[in-house]
Parts: sequence; structure tokens; C-alpha cells
Amino acid sequence: MQTKTKYQQLAGLNDENFRRLTGVKRSTFNTMVEILAKADGAKKAVGGRKNKLCLEDRLLMALEYLREYRTYFHIAQSYGLSESNAYKTCKWIEDTLIKDKCFALPGRKTLLKSDNEIEVVLIDATETPIERPKKDKKDITQVKRNATHSRLVTFGFKKEK
Repeated sequence: MQTKTKYQQLAGLNDENFRRLTGVKRSTFNTMVEILAKADGAKKAVGGRKNKLCLEDRLLMALEYLREYRTYFHIAQSYGLSESNAYKTCKWIEDTLIKDKCFALPGRKTLLKSDNEIEVVLIDATETPIERPKKDKKDITQVKRNATHSRLVTFGFKKEK
């Protein structure tokens, strides 16, 4: 019995719930898959290892990363990959879609030349805390004392000949 891919599990969702989950319309998702399939075919024409995930699942993984701001470690665990493989996959998908003209944003000069007036500018500035280990004053002080003490012991004695 073969397990269903994440994309196959989402096939039962209606268009509204698919958009709520992924952040893109189903038609946009299918366009992205077509673009990625062409790029993947060109990449695999040279040769290479077969991917563990189907193209749709890789795209879902990248959209999940962009939409939910989860760490690569968490996403990798969800998809059964290594953290570095999840990073490489998301990076390849982002770069491939940016290179395609369908998803390219107009440049600054194009915007300045246009006759349209911009009324609203939206900026996504979500702040996420960086996970860092907690520093304990006792540990730092103890390390300093031990380090100082060991230096005194090491340099405190002279060898007699």
C-alpha cells in the first residue's frame, strides 16, 4: 500500500480552502508546477539523483516555508528530509520562479515611467525572534574562575634545573 503524497491529500479541498492553506490559487499553483517541471527536466537532462518528493510536494514545502515562517528543521521533519535538503529545495524553487517572466516583478525604472499613481504601499515586515541559548551568569562566572585559576596554576610554577 502506497502512502499518499501531501499534494494528493489536498486534492479533496475546494479552491477556497486550498488558497487558505497554500496562499495561492489552484490555477497559480498549477502554473508554478508547469514552470518548475520544465526547469526540473532541464536540470535532470544532465543527470542526477531522483528526488524523494514529487514536484508538487516540493512546491508545497516552499509555499509552507514562505507562508508560515517555520524553520527548515521543522519543515524537513514534516516531509521526511534533511534540513539542508529542505533549504536547497526551497531555494531552488524560489530562484526558478523568480527567473520566470510570469512571476517577475517590474523593475524600479518601469514603475517610475508608468503613468499610474501608487496610492498604497504594503510592506511585509514580520519580526521573528532568533532562538539562542540562554546565558546563565553562574556558568559564565564559573568558567571565568576556572580559566583564571588554571592559568595561575600553569604559569605559577617554574621548573628548576
